[in-house]
Amino acid sequence: MAYDFDLFVIGGGSGGVRAARIAATHGARVGIAEERFWGGTCVNVGCVPKKIMVNAAEYGLWADDAAAFGWEVTKGPFDLARLAARRDAEVARLNGIYGRLLGGAGATSFDARATFIDAHTLDVGGKRVTAERIIIATGGRATRPDLPGAELGMLSDDVFDLQSVPKRLLVVGAGYIALEFACVFQALGAQVDVVFRGALPLRGFDQDIREALPEALEAQGIRLHPNTTPARLDRQGDHLRLSLLGGASLEADAVLFATGRAPNTRGLNLAAAGVECTALGAVEIDDDHRTTAPNIWAIGDVTDKLNLTPMATAVGHALADTLFGNMPRRASYENVPTAVFTSPPIGTVGLTEADAVIHGPVDIYLTRFNTMRHVMTGRPGRKTLMKLVVCQRSRKILGAHMLGEDAAEIMQGIGIAVVMGATKEDFDRTIGIHPTAAEEFVTLRTRTRQAGLQAAAE
Repeated sequence: MAYDFDLFVIGGGSGGVRAARIAATHGARVGIAEERFWGGTCVNVGCVPKKIMVNAAEYGLWADDAAAFGWEVTKGPFDLARLAARRDAEVARLNGIYGRLLGGAGATSFDARATFIDAHTLDVGGKRVTAERIIIATGGRATRPDLPGAELGMLSDDVFDLQSVPKRLLVVGAGYIALEFACVFQALGAQVDVVFRGALPLRGFDQDIREALPEALEAQGIRLHPNTTPARLDRQGDHLRLSLLGGASLEADAVLFATGRAPNTRGLNLAAAGVECTALGAVEIDDDHRTTAPNIWAIGDVTDKLNLTPMATAVGHALADTLFGNMPRRASYENVPTAVFTSPPIGTVGLTEADAVIHGPVDIYLTRFNTMRHVMTGRPGRKTLMKLVVCQRSRKILGAHMLGEDAAEIMQGIGIAVVMGATKEDFDRTIGIHPTAAEEFVTLRTRTRQAGLQAAAE
C-alpha cells in the first residue's frame, strides 16, 4: 500500500528531531508530531534552563570569593523573575531553531498529539496518518511519590514557573535532579533541606564520589537528612509540613519532589500497534531499538535504557542512517560521559569501581586536593576529587571520576581517551597543562589501592 510517510516520529525532543531530520536528509518522506513543546524536556524544562540557573548560582559564589582576589563586590538581592524572563527567551529561541531545522530538511511537522490506531496508522490531532515505519520518541515525565498530600509539592517542571526564591526549600530525593536544584537554590538564597531514604546520595555513581559529595553540600549550608522516609505532606497556614516516618517533621515554604521519572507511554494506545512495554512502562526494544512490532522503533527516555539527551540524539541519528541512509550502525551505550551540575560539579565516564571489579582486579588511583582558587578563598568543603579505575591486566582506563570545578568540561576530553581505549601509560606520558586541576589526571603515579583481587581468586 501507499503510505503518507516513509517515517513518522512521535515526539519532538532531541532524539526524535534528530531522527526525523537525518532521515529527511537521506530522502525519506518524514512526518513528526509534538504535542507539548519542540526540543522536549531538555530544552524546555531540563538541561538547558537548569544550566542557566546553575550559571546564575555560580555568579553568587564568585561574588563571595572576589574579596580573596582583591575585589570589593557587593551582592544585591537576587531577582529570579528577571532571570526567568531571560531564560525563557532563550528557550523560545531554541524552540524556533528546532522548527527551522525540521523544515529545512523537508520534514512535515505537526503541533499535535499522535496515538496509534494500528501498526501503520496514527491519529495525529484528529487526522488519520499512515507511515511505513514509526519511531516512538516521547521521552519521560517527572512522577510524584505515592504520598498523601504529594500534590502540594512541586515537580522539576514546576521549578521553572517560580518567580521568586522560596526562603525555605525542602527537596525530596537524592538523584542528580534533586541535588542540582538543591545547590542552585541554596546559592540563590534559600535554606535547603534534602530528604532521602539511602545513606548516601547519587545511587549508581562511584562510591568515592558519593562519599565526598555530602561534605561539599553541607559546607555550603545544605542540610542533609539521609536514611529518612517521608510519610505525608500537609499545608500549615502559609507553609508546608513534611511528616517523616518515625514521627519527626520538617517545615518549608516549598517542597520539590525529585524522586524519579517514568517513560512517557500513557495514552499512546501501544497495544493497538502490537508494541509491548516492560513492567515499569518502558517500551521494550532489541539491540537495534526495534519494538515488538517489526516496523516500529523506540529511542530515548521512553525506553528507560540510558536517559541522557546526547544518548537519545546519537541513537536517533544512527537509526536514521540505518533505515534510510544505507549506513547500518548502532550508537554505543558503553563509556558514555555524563555530568551532575551540583556545586561543585561531578563528571564521570566508564565503569565505577564496584562495576569494574566484576571483570577482574583493578588498580585505583585517587587524589583529593584544594585547587588554587580555594586555597586562596579558604572556602571549606570545596576539595576536588579525581579517580582513575585501571584494569590490572590490560592497563586500560576503565573509569574516570571527578568531583570539582570544571568537572564536566574536563571529563569530555577524558571521555575521548577512555572510548579510544587509552591505558594508564598513555595518561602517564601525556604532559599536563600547568597550573590546572586537569593536569592531576595525567600526574597520578602512586597507586592508592587494589580492588577485586578476592573476586579474581574465586
